[in-house]
Amino acid sequence: MSIAHADLLPQPHRPRPEAPERGLRAVPRAERRRRPRVAYAAVAVTGAVLIAAAQLGVSILTAQGSYELAGLEQQQRQLTLDRQELADDVAGLASPQYLAANASALGMVIDSSPSYLRLSDAAITGSGAPAGDQSTVNVQSGNAAANALIADTPLVTDRGATLGGGGAENAAAEETPVAPPLEDGLPVPTTH
Repeated sequence: MSIAHADLLPQPHRPRPEAPERGLRAVPRAERRRRPRVAYAAVAVTGAVLIAAAQLGVSILTAQGSYELAGLEQQQRQLTLDRQELADDVAGLASPQYLAANASALGMVIDSSPSYLRLSDAAITGSGAPAGDQSTVNVQSGNAAANALIADTPLVTDRGATLGGGGAENAAAEETPVAPPLEDGLPVPTTH
């Protein structure tokens, strides 16, 4: 007999298993809740307060550092400007105009025919005559180009005198002739 035919044969009656009993029962009375311990709560609150205070302190220190940094950057900019101003003053004091004006104030003169000493044979070349008491180039007369770096700087020997104190420039501007007006084009010289 095969397994396929075995399913078709009548089976003996089996009793049904009984349903298990349901575990329904009354809930026991709830136990009294224990009070939370005060120490744990105090530690938690104290920790939170300490963390907040630390964050506040770090924020204050960061802000203070930012203000100090901004102040130092401003101070550095000012020192850089002061350094540039002092470099301009040094450049003006080392200019040939200022040195020549101080030499003139000390009584030194520029001769139109200078003499030179040749070191190889100790010979004097040039006229050999001493220079006169008048310099051929007068630095203080205002015929030199204006130098704004030393315009108001007093000379070493005479603190009241300056090189181009502005009065000579105004006088030169007043003496400058005014160009004639052009009515019929450019003026042309008369020729034969």
